[in-house]
Amino acid sequence: MDEKAAYAGCIKFALRQGRKNSIDPKRVRRFLTPYFCLTEASMNLLKAKGSITTLLLAALFFTLAYNTAFYHNVVLRYPLEQNLPFLISLTVLLFSSIAFFLGLVLNKFTIKPLLILLFVAAAVCGYFMNSYNVIIDAAMLRNSLMTDSREVGDLISLRFIVYLLVLAIVPAIIICRMRVPCLPLKRELIGRLKYLAFFLALMVANLLLMSEQYASFIREQKDLRYYMNPLTFVYSATRFVEDALAGPDTGIRTVMGEDARITHSPQQRKLLVLVVGEATRADHWSLNGYERDTNAPVADDDVISLAHVRSCATSTAYSLPCMFSALGFDDFSLEDANAQENLLDVLQRAGVNVLWRDNNSDSKGVAVAVPFEDFRSPDVNPVCDVECRDVGMLAGLDGYIDAHPTGDIVVVLHQMGNHGPAYYKRYPKQYERFTPVCKTNQIEDCTQEEIRNAYDNATLYSNAFLSSVIDFLQPRQSDFATAMVYMADHGESLGEMGLYLHGLPYALAPDAQTHVASLMWFGRGFEQEGERVRAKANQPLSHDNYFHTVLGMLNVDTGLHDPALDLLSPVR
Repeated sequence: MDEKAAYAGCIKFALRQGRKNSIDPKRVRRFLTPYFCLTEASMNLLKAKGSITTLLLAALFFTLAYNTAFYHNVVLRYPLEQNLPFLISLTVLLFSSIAFFLGLVLNKFTIKPLLILLFVAAAVCGYFMNSYNVIIDAAMLRNSLMTDSREVGDLISLRFIVYLLVLAIVPAIIICRMRVPCLPLKRELIGRLKYLAFFLALMVANLLLMSEQYASFIREQKDLRYYMNPLTFVYSATRFVEDALAGPDTGIRTVMGEDARITHSPQQRKLLVLVVGEATRADHWSLNGYERDTNAPVADDDVISLAHVRSCATSTAYSLPCMFSALGFDDFSLEDANAQENLLDVLQRAGVNVLWRDNNSDSKGVAVAVPFEDFRSPDVNPVCDVECRDVGMLAGLDGYIDAHPTGDIVVVLHQMGNHGPAYYKRYPKQYERFTPVCKTNQIEDCTQEEIRNAYDNATLYSNAFLSSVIDFLQPRQSDFATAMVYMADHGESLGEMGLYLHGLPYALAPDAQTHVASLMWFGRGFEQEGERVRAKANQPLSHDNYFHTVLGMLNVDTGLHDPALDLLSPVR
């Protein structure tokens, strides 16, 4: 059958289907004609052989095998029945974009190593996008690279291994064993130029053919572009590398708060515990109106819940440096924050004794110049079962306090908290109040109720830990003015809108990932300040308040301190 006969048969079939569905025959012809012409042109490209055949097959495989998350999210916004022509066009655009990219970067010497790398990266990205509906941007890559082995273990599953085997290992073996034919240099170069020109024309034709639909798609559905695999990974990796190379890390940080000094009497010593929470949503706290009593262990301790706090990022790698930085949300960049001293450095310069204890991955660069203790090992943490518990960070803290008979003391406790996806591991069995629970790290296989139950049990245990911190501070009120500040680094998606975990770009992130839980407890010596905070507890707040409020709690006088962001400042 020649091309004309094939085209005629295709048109007749489409017209029959169109009549059945009351579609204008002219629309059918107008839609199919350009695609038939483009298909004929692509067949001519295949006849050119050489490396172009390999590029086309690789592009087709990427489009069909690695983009299920993309199509899943697209079809949710553009139902198949009403948008079939646009979805076909979108597929052609995705295929042609991948093919064009491969044609630009792959040659005789790079085709095998780069294709293998892309297959592995696309398989890993595909797994996490399909399983948790996350977006792989530069921030997510940075967060992933800063994840420790224990957190990686929570993410590995049988399904992940199958993904790697089918979509990474097998294609890599095929690429290694295949012989990629290359034409003489002149013919190869001419063929590659024709190839690139063809796919550039195809992309432009697609956009022009359905310009109205694409105008809406580009303007209103920006997040869908993040699911295009492997294009998003390549773009995000490029951004990540550019950011890493933008300013070489000399190890020298800009000194901050050289004028910092304590203004209260040395006899009025202060003991402050800063608890950094992990992945805790404000709307899952009963203190904020949640129907379940998740704050039961700490609710009777006269705590003040800050009900409307916004995080400055959706991942620990960004939120933690932001919380302790003098840079506000509007001016924050990770590179700038890492290049200057932070809150802990300013406190030390003022004469405060600072200690960081960590039961999470690490301090994300915040505690580089203060004493740091890792409590993720049973060798250090006395409270370990399936994993080491946050409450173990209180062990031996008496000794640290006794070893510092002068000056104020600040202890930072970085929790494992509600770290997902294995929420069922985040609490001892006696805190499993809400059942049934999701007992797997493949939370996409659980019901939303099971995920919610496991998460709420972890929240309940986290509040029991906060109660233990308060119990630790209360006997020391004869020697210190005591207080505790709890603030989560970011929130967490639990399956709402098909989203899990956290890390979406801030502009696209749902409320669940940016509205974080926070509370404060004030003991003896902080009575007046506690009343001021209570008066502001229902105001819109953010991580921007953290730096200045801690300075205010310790009466640190410095030009860095902004009273307008200090929750302890008198109410106007």
